[in-house]
Amino acid sequence: MSFTDVLRIAGQYHVKTAPPFIPGGEAAGQIIELGTGVTGFTVGDRVLCGGGFAEETVQPAASLIKLPENISFEAAAAFRSNYTTALYALQRARLQPGETLLVHGAAGGVGLATVDVGKLMGARVIATARNPERLEICMRLGADHVIDYSSGFRDQVLSLTGGRGADVIFDPVGGDVFDESMRAIAPFGRILIVGFTSGRPAVAKTNHLLVKDAEVVGFTIGALNRLDPERARRNLDVLVGWLGAGRISPYHSHALPLAQAAEALRLIVERKVIGKALLV
Repeated sequence: MSFTDVLRIAGQYHVKTAPPFIPGGEAAGQIIELGTGVTGFTVGDRVLCGGGFAEETVQPAASLIKLPENISFEAAAAFRSNYTTALYALQRARLQPGETLLVHGAAGGVGLATVDVGKLMGARVIATARNPERLEICMRLGADHVIDYSSGFRDQVLSLTGGRGADVIFDPVGGDVFDESMRAIAPFGRILIVGFTSGRPAVAKTNHLLVKDAEVVGFTIGALNRLDPERARRNLDVLVGWLGAGRISPYHSHALPLAQAAEALRLIVERKVIGKALLV
């Protein structure tokens, strides 16, 4: 579960889903039945799939990914949307080894995934979050530096980078955080627009972009899946390989039974979840 599920249920996600519908977009489990003509899978196979807040789901065979035996269902269920978003984002930002990556909302699901993938891609990662517990988890997943941004972050980012600023900024927050990020970006830097959890979409001032030689890059993983499914599948295959090899570490702070789905959503809204909340 993620903040995206909250937005879909509230009718506030940028892609509208007409009710009634079953929330949720990813799951992991075992195949219990095969449709006519399905090949390449057998009953009992462990798979990563689409799905929702349900005990059973019907999915097209082409969308399934077999899970290596060493990957738990919990790790798989905490993995797909966050890590595919993180990898695609950093590809769009053309992140290079040795660059500084500033990750806002770093204790959220996609934020933690971006810290994890950014380190794997060779970046120096600065993570921002709002309390010691969240910052400690960011450090555990490999962040080089952490900042409690309750009272701002620009001065600390500039200090950590010798006055240069961050080369790539991952921003799922928007609003005031985006405004301050524009004052903490390096020359030729790139800001990734991931979402607006602050409630206010960012407004990029073109004069600031001009002076900074900077770029603002918008993207959605849904568009990649829809417009370039082959690339999306390649990225997913790479990530499953990294997961099986222990090179990435999906994190979830809560695992609740399906009957407590509403409670899990409440925990997300109240920002008590770190990484993912799972339904089991």
